[in-house]
Amino acid sequence: MSSSVPEHREVCGVEYALLRGGVRNLNIRIHPDGSVRVSAPRRVPLRTVDAFVAQRADWIRSAQSRLAARESARTAEPPLPDFAQALAQMTALCRKWYPYFAASCPKGAMPRIRVRDMTSRWGSCSLKTGTLCFARRLCVMPPPAQEYVVVHEFCHFAHPDHNPAFWAAVEKALPDYRTGKQMLRGR
Repeated sequence: MSSSVPEHREVCGVEYALLRGGVRNLNIRIHPDGSVRVSAPRRVPLRTVDAFVAQRADWIRSAQSRLAARESARTAEPPLPDFAQALAQMTALCRKWYPYFAASCPKGAMPRIRVRDMTSRWGSCSLKTGTLCFARRLCVMPPPAQEYVVVHEFCHFAHPDHNPAFWAAVEKALPDYRTGKQMLRGR
């Protein structure tokens, strides 16, 4: 059974809350707010716990910095447009590119455009329905990133997978596509 009241300690400039019991090994957890919690068995002396934290002080500070940067980037992003605005924005961008890709679109028709809240991808292409779908969060990304995703999805009408011919088609349509692609990394 662990103690319910953590003991607050500091070593090598790292402040942490120590919880005793309920574990077999020493554990360090960095919480989203940057706070550090160390769990330790009751039998482990304080000097051992402090040494354990001191040994990992650089790693802890690095993890706290990464969390702070991620939180800062998240709060710095502008609010998402509503679905109607996002759909209008992505439709306009797709209409701009449609003439270039018309021959590869199903039946030569302008694809149906959809916007959804997607967290694991920026866009998708359905060959079966002739639909391009975009993540609503793409609308707040820089224009080169938006163009890259639109071109990427249009290219899937001619090349369903990511083979070399697909990437050649992306590069032919948008020679600097790597700039837009890079803007999406880690987002």
